[in-house]
Parts: sequence; C-alpha cells; structure tokens
Amino acid sequence: MTQVVTVERGDGPLVLGMPHVGTWLPPEILADLNDRGRGLDDTDWHIERLYAGLLPAATVVRAGFHRYGIDANRDPTGESLYPGQNTTGLVPLTDFDANPIWTRAPDSAEIERRRQLFHAPYHAALAAEMHRVRDRHGVAILYDCHSIRSHIPFLFNGKLPDLNVGTAHGTTCAPEIEAAAMQAVGGTDHVLNGRFVGGWTTRHWGRPAEGFHAIQMELAQSTHLVSETQPFAYDPAKAAKLRPVLKDLLEAIAGLAPALAKGRAQ
Repeated sequence: MTQVVTVERGDGPLVLGMPHVGTWLPPEILADLNDRGRGLDDTDWHIERLYAGLLPAATVVRAGFHRYGIDANRDPTGESLYPGQNTTGLVPLTDFDANPIWTRAPDSAEIERRRQLFHAPYHAALAAEMHRVRDRHGVAILYDCHSIRSHIPFLFNGKLPDLNVGTAHGTTCAPEIEAAAMQAVGGTDHVLNGRFVGGWTTRHWGRPAEGFHAIQMELAQSTHLVSETQPFAYDPAKAAKLRPVLKDLLEAIAGLAPALAKGRAQ
C-alpha cells in the first residue's frame, strides 16, 4: 500500500506542496473507475522528479493517492474554486476533457469517507509542516506544485502559457514574493493570475498577516514531457532547460523569508 502522504522535512522556510502527483488508489475505488478513469490522465506527471534537488532545504509534502479518488486541492466542503467556469470537483465525475471516469460514482457518504481517509491527512501533514516552518523562521512560504496539459478545450481556450503563477490576485502572499516570482520567470512564456489563480491549498494558506504565504505554479506539461499523451514520459532535455528557472524562482522566494519575518515582528 502506498502511503497516503509523504513528508520530506527540510530546515528552510519553503514548503513544496504536491497534491496531484500520486497514482495510487485502493482496490475498492479503482474498481469503480471505467477504462478511461484508470488511465489517470490528469496526474501532475513527474513533478516530484522535476523539482528534485532544486532547493535541498525545502520541505516537501506529497500526496500518494490519485486526484480521481479525491482531489487534495479542492475545498473539502465541495464549493467550486471557479464559479461559472468549467472545472472538476472534490471528487471529479469527469476528466479534464469532460469524459466520465466512473462506472459507479461515489455517493455523499463515500465522499466523506475519502475526505477523512485521504484529504484530511494530507492537509494535516501540510499544516504541521507550515506551523513548524513558521515557528522556526518567523514565516512559512508554501509553493504549490502543479502541472497540466497545455491544450484542454474544456478548461481553457488555446494553448496554456508554459508557466502559470497564481496568487489569487495578489492576496495569498507578500507583494515581494509575487514580484520575485515574476522576475524569475520573466524570460519564459508565462502569466500571472491567468486561468489558474491558485487552488484551495494556496487560498487556504495564503494568510500573510499570520506569517503564512502561498503561491501556486501550474506548469504546462509540454515544458517537461515527451508527449502530453500516454505514457506521459519525462523528457530530460526539456526538463534541463526548465529546472534552472524553477531553481532561481525557489531560491529567490526562500531568500525573502528573513526580511518578511523581520517585518512581521516589528
């Protein structure tokens, strides 16, 4: 059995959240997925490999379960993150192309069971690390790691920019963090608060007044995959071009922590 959540503890001010990298589901959930659902196409493929070693002092909190079972980056109440826009819910009924993924969709009792078994432990682990890091550094900065296919008509028109930074329109982090992120990605195809402004995790932890800062990075998978189709293979050559940009970004954000902590203490 895969662990529901894995924590790699670092001693720096940055916490990397990875809610969508897991590919494990227990047999009773897997059995209710149809053939398309079992393809797990909407995984954030190879994100853990892409970020590995970029900032050794960072803490990593990684979900082991797949988002089709329950999505760790959705509001546990089921409230939509993007009212009026196409999206998927706490337990998605379709994939990102609007294709059904279940032979038998879960009822409310089953959704609550999954929330307790998977969603809640992931966020409990993330909360423990965010508080530990803030206690040590005066602030904790969550960098939520995501990726998605670059063309998904159900969710957005045209091609998604390569790097999509989300701060819920500047509300989830200090302006210095947003500015540092923009400077780091300045030479790339990027956007700030475009189609993806930050999921539930970013919005939940984006409480700068309390010393918790959060920023989301949604990468187009064309930046690091051979192809955005099965088997979603990692492309080392593409990744080698992207990793230095991500490293500069993480280092720049982490480097702001002492000043942010000092400002909070005054």
